Amino acid sequence: MAVKTQELKLDIERVGPVSAILMQPANARACYVLAHGAGTDMRHASMDKIALGLSERGIATFRFNFPYMENKQGRPDQPAVAHATIRAAVEEGARLCPGLKLIAGGKSFGGRMTSQAEAKAPLPNVKGLAFLGFPLHADKKPSIERAEHLARVEIPMLFLQGTRDGLADLGLLKPVLAKLGTRAMLHEIEGADHSFAVLKKSGRTNDEALAEVLDTLATWIDQLA
Repeated sequence: MAVKTQELKLDIERVGPVSAILMQPANARACYVLAHGAGTDMRHASMDKIALGLSERGIATFRFNFPYMENKQGRPDQPAVAHATIRAAVEEGARLCPGLKLIAGGKSFGGRMTSQAEAKAPLPNVKGLAFLGFPLHADKKPSIERAEHLARVEIPMLFLQGTRDGLADLGLLKPVLAKLGTRAMLHEIEGADHSFAVLKKSGRTNDEALAEVLDTLATWIDQLA
């Protein structure tokens, strides 16, 4: 299957340009605007695997760096900058992939910043948000404050969560999502941590766990109106 990969620049108003990558299979039926986590950039091996795996499932991805990672600064951007970056990425994803169903979200910090942006003002043309490990709280500091804004998100949301995720106590996350009703779907990856890595004694590999994540995501995207 032919896959077109383009190295691009994404211009963020009042911030400047950041690097971006569009990976688009010939038969793409959707585009996922994929934001990276706090400690990695868009070129991290995990991001490459996600993008390649989705392209094999007919899903294009538009990846980008947040400015702090582009400029090699240690601390993540302030929410306003992260939100502006996501809005620019969504607009560019729609422009580059006309006619394709548009989804947004990403890994950990990137997914949370996307939902915050959506909660403040709907992201144009985005049909749903997909979280590859929503960081409900800091490691070993259970709380639900980071989820308060989700009540203001009115489009479908998919939460892909490992059962060993130290940044999302499922006992806390499930009641939060239950209050969101049919807008929120939770899929648990048995034995997986925040990066969807599984223990050897689980009887399956990290690649198999990731395949479950991507299969679930692709099926959910297809079911979106």
